Amino acid sequence: MSDRQVLVLGGGCFWCTESVYVGVKGVTDVESGYSNGHVKQPSYEAVCTGTTGHNEVVRLEYDPAQISTREILEIFFVIHDPTTLNRQGNDVGTQYRSGIYFTTPQQAEVARDLIDELTGDKAFGKPIVTEVVPLDNYSAAEAYHQDFFERNPNQGYCMMVAAPKVAKFRKTFARLAK
Repeated sequence: MSDRQVLVLGGGCFWCTESVYVGVKGVTDVESGYSNGHVKQPSYEAVCTGTTGHNEVVRLEYDPAQISTREILEIFFVIHDPTTLNRQGNDVGTQYRSGIYFTTPQQAEVARDLIDELTGDKAFGKPIVTEVVPLDNYSAAEAYHQDFFERNPNQGYCMMVAAPKVAKFRKTFARLAK
C-alpha cells in the first residue's frame, strides 16, 4: 500500500469530479471532501457559505504503476474549466475554485509543468487560474455526498452536469477507463 499516492483536486462540484475519477484505471479510492480552508472539519452547509475558505474537492488515492500523476491531471483539465475564477458553470464561490492540492513535490512539479505547457499551447484561449498548493486541512465530506452520482444518476444535476463529464472522460480517455 505504500506505493500508493494521494492527490486532491478541486474542479467545481465534487459530485461531478468524483463521478469521473471512480471510473479511472489505477485510481484505487475516491473520496469527496473539503480542503485548504481555515475551519476544522466544516459541514457542507458551512462550506457553501464561502466563508470557511474550503474548496469542494476529491481525494484520489492512486497507483503510479497504473496511472501517472500527469494522466490524472490531463483528465482534470479536460473535465472542468480551469480559466474561471471561483466558479464552474452555475456553481459560483471560492468553494468551486480550480485547485490541485499536492502531497509530494513531484506532483507539484508535474502540475506546474502541465499548466505551463497548456498555457504555451493556448489550450484554453484564456489564462489558467488553477491554484497549485500543498494539501492542507482536509476532511471527508458527509456520507450522503460520497458516491453521489452512482447513487443518484437520475437526479437533475447529475443528468445535466455530471453525466456529460463522465461521457467526455470516456470518449477522450477511453484507454484509462475501468
